[in-house]
Amino acid sequence: MSAAPSSGAPVPTVAELEEQERRLVFRRFTHDDAWALGSLLVELAREREAPVAVDIHRAGQQLFHAALPGSTPDNDAWIARKRRVVERYGSASYLVGSRFRAKGTTFEESSRLDPDTYAAHGGSFPVTVAGVGVVGAVTVSGLPQVEDHRLVVEALERFLGE
Repeated sequence: MSAAPSSGAPVPTVAELEEQERRLVFRRFTHDDAWALGSLLVELAREREAPVAVDIHRAGQQLFHAALPGSTPDNDAWIARKRRVVERYGSASYLVGSRFRAKGTTFEESSRLDPDTYAAHGGSFPVTVAGVGVVGAVTVSGLPQVEDHRLVVEALERFLGE
């Protein structure tokens, strides 16, 4: 792990981020699952008084969205940009950005994608169904990027019973 963010916890490595993706896989992902996962994320965010917006998409359809106190329309724009990274790369937005940083560059410098459309910042995680692949994304925006990522991972771990 590398340097610690403001929370004091170490920043996850590329290998650790890849392990999260291998581990956090659904057997199925229904509308009801999206509601339950989104509700869990809102509950966790409320406990922390986190000023976030939460979004869950599957197959191009928004299944869940909530904007908590302190969030702004900018958070919705960040959600869309981070989600597009997951949809394009099939990996967590934080992992995609970390892979570019590990190569000594940045997503913005080297991806050749419009930064107004794509953001490889933490907070969007693929919804992967075993035997199917990536079917959507769960996204949080409003905290520093590593904290957005951690909130999503924590919710997925709880939801999947890990």
